[in-house]
Amino acid sequence: MAILTFHNLRQSFADIDIFVGLTASIAHGARIGLVGPNGIGKTTLLRILAGESRPAEGIMHLAKGARVGYSQQEAMRAFTDQTHTIYQEMLTVFAGIQQQEAALRQMERSMSAGDSSEEMLEAYGRAQETFELAGGYDYDLRIQQVLDGLGLTREHWQMPLSHCSGGQKTRALLARLLLEEPDLLILDEPTNHLDVAAIEWLEGRLRSWAGTLLIVSHDRYFLDTVANNIWEMSRGGIETYRGNYSAYMVQREERWAQRDEEFRTVKERFLKELDFVKKNIARESSTDQAKGRLRRLVRQVKAVEIGGSEVLNQNWSMGPGVSGEKWNVAEVEGRIKGLRSPNPGQAQLKMRLHPSQRSGRVVLKSKGSLIGYPGVPLFQIGELELHRKECAALIGPNGSGKSTFLRTLMGEIEPLRGKIRHGSSLDISYFAQAHDQIDLDRSVLDELLAYRYMPTSQARSYLARFLFRGEDVYKLNRTLSGGERGRLALAIMSLDNSNFLLLDEPTNHLDIPAQEVLQDALGHFEGTTLLVTHDRYLVDKLATQIWELRDGGLHVHHGSYQSFLTARAKAEALSKEIRSTEKQVERRADAGVKSSARKQVKALDETEAAIGEMESTLHLLNLELEAATQAQQWEAISQLSQQYHAAQHKLEGLMHQWEKLTAAAGA
Repeated sequence: MAILTFHNLRQSFADIDIFVGLTASIAHGARIGLVGPNGIGKTTLLRILAGESRPAEGIMHLAKGARVGYSQQEAMRAFTDQTHTIYQEMLTVFAGIQQQEAALRQMERSMSAGDSSEEMLEAYGRAQETFELAGGYDYDLRIQQVLDGLGLTREHWQMPLSHCSGGQKTRALLARLLLEEPDLLILDEPTNHLDVAAIEWLEGRLRSWAGTLLIVSHDRYFLDTVANNIWEMSRGGIETYRGNYSAYMVQREERWAQRDEEFRTVKERFLKELDFVKKNIARESSTDQAKGRLRRLVRQVKAVEIGGSEVLNQNWSMGPGVSGEKWNVAEVEGRIKGLRSPNPGQAQLKMRLHPSQRSGRVVLKSKGSLIGYPGVPLFQIGELELHRKECAALIGPNGSGKSTFLRTLMGEIEPLRGKIRHGSSLDISYFAQAHDQIDLDRSVLDELLAYRYMPTSQARSYLARFLFRGEDVYKLNRTLSGGERGRLALAIMSLDNSNFLLLDEPTNHLDIPAQEVLQDALGHFEGTTLLVTHDRYLVDKLATQIWELRDGGLHVHHGSYQSFLTARAKAEALSKEIRSTEKQVERRADAGVKSSARKQVKALDETEAAIGEMESTLHLLNLELEAATQAQQWEAISQLSQQYHAAQHKLEGLMHQWEKLTAAAGA
């Protein structure tokens, strides 16, 4: 059963259709990743499905009682009370529980004041049970876990929303939605503003999500981890695929290959049928048959133009637009030759990276270097060595020094200690995530020509490969979107023909098709690459070494990202096991100490009791000895004297033992 369905949705702005005829349904419990090129209307569709806007046409149905939560890319106006602190905003989710808690406290005060009636006790028991079932005893812990997981540390909790940055507000909105647990959670680029640790936490949370998910994300690794269905949105509508992002890529290639083959078969059949018509249309004996086959061919060609070759397997003759004007043989032939593959057509970035010369075998080498600024050391390099055609991925939390390291490799900053040695015949290109090498006051075309002079026609042709076509080349750089600036920076970098690429977040702002093209170009690159990126999918596909910044050092893992994750998981498991063992040892030691202490206390008590008994014995012996002396009973005096001295000796021994036990207990 579906939690949400929509049929024939259309949305337009002015006279421009954003999308037309979108139809699909979302099953309960589905985790859907929505992908497609920038500008195709993904965010517009999410806003409609979330009830934030209305479509120009079409119908939508949400299951009765279902709650929808929507996390938009920018959450500047998502909070009604900007005076709330982040923590107070989280508490609004549990307003009902807090009312129950207040009622419980009032009952407790009444009972403390003397109201212990049976009715009060029963009401208190019922209220306490309801409070517990609603999560009343752990909601504060849940808030802390979500805020910590999304990187909103305790120093941010008391910050008013009005003072938060856009990224902090976006994370706060996501946190509130995770706590609300809506039946359908719609997320638009949820990994924006999150570091890798927060993304990994969110992945774990969403993998166990009990409700339904619809996610738009450019983070392919995130979709691989979370999604179990992929929707691909194109000008032709929405196509559905089962499985995660990697499964979608395989299925899409298979589906497209099958469609291309079916399309070629249909087109060849049309041409053969047309050839029969051309040969027989003028023959008197075959004219009626040829005309009948021509009419059928016209209907078939029209059907394929409208719905693709697959409509020929349906009741295509009854479709809209199939009947109508008549075509002559020449028109039919032109239409057949003009048919295009039914696969989604979209302009694709074309990028190639060709180093002009081959570098030495060792590209980069360092040992014991200290990276940072005077007075601000960031991390130390133990030992690293990068060889030709390898790809190293530099990963670590924000602020750990990744961009600083790239600037050090470029020679802009000197190491605080030690040296970083470059290999021979090295040509370095640097791609900055801020694209700060681009002059914002130039046009796209002027920017390219300022970097490398070439005829204008050649420059426009080159820019077209990076999707700057027509009047786009005259746009001022300051008016470009983040994705457009990224494409322009890639276009300029591709002209360098360098053999060592330093790439700082190269996939930022690029849509998934552009990311795939860049990944393919880097995969076929004959030079060496150093990646600084949060794009774990890119790292997973390309990296041969992982350089991790943590605990003030650069730690090198030789191998793929998956082997790095495996090694990290083993290290974390070992660390956890060591901590557990240490705690067990501490508990045993504590138990031993406590046991020893108990024995000491028992021995001390027993010694003190024995001392008391011995003192009583001496007192009695002393009385008997006095009586025997008065009676001049010499034999009794001798025996009692011996007993008295023996008891006194035992008492001295007990006192010595007591002193030792007391000293041990004090230590």
